[in-house]
Amino acid sequence: MARWGEIEKEAPEFAARVRALFDAGTNKTIATLRRDGSPRISACEAQFTDGDLTFGMMADSVKLADLRRDPRMAMHSPTLEPPEENPETGPGDAKLAGRAVETPPPPDTPFPDAGFFRVDITEVALTYVGVPADHLVIESWHAGHGYRRRTRT
Repeated sequence: MARWGEIEKEAPEFAARVRALFDAGTNKTIATLRRDGSPRISACEAQFTDGDLTFGMMADSVKLADLRRDPRMAMHSPTLEPPEENPETGPGDAKLAGRAVETPPPPDTPFPDAGFFRVDITEVALTYVGVPADHLVIESWHAGHGYRRRTRT
């Protein structure tokens, strides 16, 4: 697993494009695991802070209970639709997976009972339409394997 800053050092151009997609909107989608093991998706705000991807959630939320029980999670960037006439000019989408690590609340928070986390990342993926627009490009980073680029038709 890695913290965000490690990925930025290892694959800076890739990390910059992934971060731009995550920063393109406030609401990301987070996937957690329910008590019975089935998936749950929820909206979540997240930000890059001091070399980490961090996020928080309200006290007593079901996603907070999910992460405290099982820290495995995935997060998807905001979805930005590509232009219909030129899909290859669209930004693509980004996602990552790993484990949520609970952190102490910030000293100035008005919500001390909320949950605050950083992500220990196991994988990151960036997918977009290639040029010409007849294939997908998948760029990824995996813990232990590093950066990779491939295409799919």
